[in-house]
Amino acid sequence: MYGKFQQHLQQELNSIENAGLYKKERIITSPQSAEITLQDGSRALNFCANNYLGLSDNPRLAVAAKKAMEDRGYGMSSVRFICGTQDLHKELEARISKFFHTEDTILYAACFDANGGVFEPLFTADDAIISDSLNHASIIDGVRLCKAQRFRYANADMADLEAKLQEAQKCRFRIIVTDGVFSMDGNVAPMDKICDLAEKYDALVMVDESHSAGVVGEHGHGVAEKFDCYGRIDIFTGTLGKAFGGAVGGFTTGRKEIIDMLRQRSRPYLFSNSIPPMIAAAGIETFNILEESDELHTKLMENVVYFREKMMAAGFDIKPTQSAICAVMLYDAPLSQKFAARMAEEGIFVTGFYYPVVPQGQARIRVQLSAAHERSHLDKAIAAFIKVGKELGVLK
Repeated sequence: MYGKFQQHLQQELNSIENAGLYKKERIITSPQSAEITLQDGSRALNFCANNYLGLSDNPRLAVAAKKAMEDRGYGMSSVRFICGTQDLHKELEARISKFFHTEDTILYAACFDANGGVFEPLFTADDAIISDSLNHASIIDGVRLCKAQRFRYANADMADLEAKLQEAQKCRFRIIVTDGVFSMDGNVAPMDKICDLAEKYDALVMVDESHSAGVVGEHGHGVAEKFDCYGRIDIFTGTLGKAFGGAVGGFTTGRKEIIDMLRQRSRPYLFSNSIPPMIAAAGIETFNILEESDELHTKLMENVVYFREKMMAAGFDIKPTQSAICAVMLYDAPLSQKFAARMAEEGIFVTGFYYPVVPQGQARIRVQLSAAHERSHLDKAIAAFIKVGKELGVLK
């Protein structure tokens, strides 16, 4: 049988490659940082990682992880409710709750698991999930695992959301689900307006803070801080794998009874090992760092403003952003791939995205800024963008 299946897979893989969609991995031999070393020994500036606060190679996190591994061991070899809970897990959950001003938190191996495990334990076919059209794949998959009725509204379109809420009034419970920051465009969900509609139409609110926590808001505490929505959002999901240290681990935080129910019935929590002690300890240290100073968040926002202003002054079409994601619009799919390849030759790592990852005719280079980037890094990237932009006819 495998011979026929192998032939089928080869044909599918060839079609993916011919369409220019084949994903190739860049092999790094250094810590993740603003500047990285590749397997061939060359160096590159990294503008396509989720290392928003520059904590991925922070020495304090490495020390905390090492100490925890020495004191508490390498792994838990168990799920949480059997014998997989250490005091470190409970302390990290408490720190996350404090950061988001919530009542309780539950940890997962990844935010993909958090989003995959949040809907099915809480909602049935009598209920409605009303989801933004640009929500992350993990939310989409989580919704698919639930029998609740599904409604989808156009990205950040409050008129369409209101129409869907009206349509869902026949359902027992309703929940509006949105990303905090949409990862392709860098735009922020209008949480104040979403909460207004939720209160008008008697709905719960859930937000995925993966690309917004540590980034948006006066102190980087996410969309609730930015829009003064504390107490109005019922469920937050997020990750330790982006701004919060860049490793692994996800979480759901929110109302006490919701978290209690997830501990009882959320399958990714019940049937997956606890995160390792070293990850929990490094996560705690991350929140220590963020409580001590706003320095990293301030630098990140300064980098975003500087980069966007210089790129727009050069003539590039940049989507509006309130996050650390800057979408440089090229619109043409082959051009986006050629542009990214030329940037790599200039020692700048960026990623080109095109359909079906983004809408047809909306190809772009996604740039992700970090507090780890120095002004010299930004200037080198901007100069490379201008050089390649002129070569490829993007700039006149």
